Amino acid sequence: MNYSKRYLEEVGQIAQRIDLKQVEKAIDILCALRERGGRLFMLGVGGSAANCTHAVNDFRKLAGIETYAPVDNVAELTARTNDEGWETVFAAWLEVSRLNSKDVIFVLSVGGGNKERNVSANIVHALEYAKKQGAQIMGIVGRDGGYTAKVADACVLIPTMSDDTITPHAEAWQGVIWHLMVSDPRLMKKANKWESMDKKSEKGSQPSLSI
Repeated sequence: MNYSKRYLEEVGQIAQRIDLKQVEKAIDILCALRERGGRLFMLGVGGSAANCTHAVNDFRKLAGIETYAPVDNVAELTARTNDEGWETVFAAWLEVSRLNSKDVIFVLSVGGGNKERNVSANIVHALEYAKKQGAQIMGIVGRDGGYTAKVADACVLIPTMSDDTITPHAEAWQGVIWHLMVSDPRLMKKANKWESMDKKSEKGSQPSLSI
């Protein structure tokens, strides 16, 4: 079997194995967050950091949730890394942002953070701080979910299909799951551009009734 065929077959297998109860739980948390006027903070590293930036746009624009990501402020992120160290950049950012019990942390990560192995330790430090502040925690993670899966109130685990496709599937499925969330009618307050255009054109093409 060639790689392309195997990769896409794995995509289908993952779709069948996603824990929908965790997806629904995450949507419920987001609905409650918006209702109480809390804030959503997206945390991720590498490709997942780029996904956080995209997700911030979607949750703000489509779901009407006040959302932020530390990685969007490159100046502060690099200054803290240079002066204080990489491991604490997210926790320090959240402290200045006055994270509190009304807020939610949303982690996008391949491994979910592992302080002992020094893998995404900044996520672990941030979640430890979030727990002290009483903030809820959600995640979309791969592998065994790491520290995020251990402490999250809702965590969608992307199943591992093959040892050589862990990262691409985890990062790609982050996008699938958060797009599912923001397009759910319970969360979506504003339609995407193309869908809204199609609806307008459908209405405009309807023949007028003569009496």
